[in-house]
Amino acid sequence: KENFTMTDKANATPEMNDILVRSGSARREEALAAQHELAVALQTPLRQGVMNGDITGGIFERISLAPGTAPEFPLDFLAPGSEKDFVAYTLPNHGRIPERNIEGDYVMVPTYDIGSSIDYLLKYARDARWDIVGRAMQVLEASFVKKINDDAWHTLLAAGVDRNIVVYDSDAAAGQFTKRLVSLMKTVMRRNGGGNSTSINRGRLTDLYLSPEGVEDIRNWGVDQVDEVTRREIYVAEDGAINRIFSVNLHDLDELGQGQEYQLFFTNELSGSLVSTGSDVELVVGLDLSANDSFVMPVRADIQVFEDDTLHRQRRAGFYGFGEHGFGVLDNRRVILGSF
Repeated sequence: KENFTMTDKANATPEMNDILVRSGSARREEALAAQHELAVALQTPLRQGVMNGDITGGIFERISLAPGTAPEFPLDFLAPGSEKDFVAYTLPNHGRIPERNIEGDYVMVPTYDIGSSIDYLLKYARDARWDIVGRAMQVLEASFVKKINDDAWHTLLAAGVDRNIVVYDSDAAAGQFTKRLVSLMKTVMRRNGGGNSTSINRGRLTDLYLSPEGVEDIRNWGVDQVDEVTRREIYVAEDGAINRIFSVNLHDLDELGQGQEYQLFFTNELSGSLVSTGSDVELVVGLDLSANDSFVMPVRADIQVFEDDTLHRQRRAGFYGFGEHGFGVLDNRRVILGSF
């Protein structure tokens, strides 16, 4: 049951077909019992689909919380900007070493409930219409994926706005993604990451998220950007093969770009600005994923799916699910924004 594909009727086993047909029975007890079996069969693949395959994968660390555990994360007593206060002194011949007391603190990342549901007519189950039922379950799954994606990226964008640093290439044409922008973002993240040249855990740019249009700009780089040999390699490269510049991983997101969802959230909801040069039109998000110490996703309850036993009188069957989690950026120095 766990490996069953809802959208493929041809691969449906006789057992699964029987469960689906019985879930549309006119006998209420038989229908509810079959709907419960169907919910159990669907729960595992749905939960796997929610947690994997989204655009937040590889960014947030998923942390499962035990019941009653507070989502608290300790902060280092050496806060950003206070490094200069912890230096040694030149001691006089007579006198004691100064005392310095320290205290640790913590940040709490609140969790919240999310839920969604879907229902369909019993006649679809009665006739074993896997295409309709499977599509309904795809919609239910997509609703959770969409919610998780949006909440995660809204948190990242808010952290970037709070840092109040937007990097841009003043020599580039409006809307043109350049390799110089990557270099500038790497340098700015290093300069604002604290420490010095030999610091071990200082921030560095490892991943860059931009629009598909920005990635396609690379294919149009002229000889002023790259040499002829590199240009040919770019021209013949397959889609998705252009994924690194200066050891920075490139990721294209449909939600980024002029007039797209996350960029509109940045400008309209967060009051972010891309007008540093007076003509920039697209947002770029840079992250430091070298250390798993900032982007957290505390989970109090995994998403679970249940059958809705209140719909039989209306000649419908349905499923609903809910879970509880949160998102947090513990150190916004791991986020940097750019524009082009």
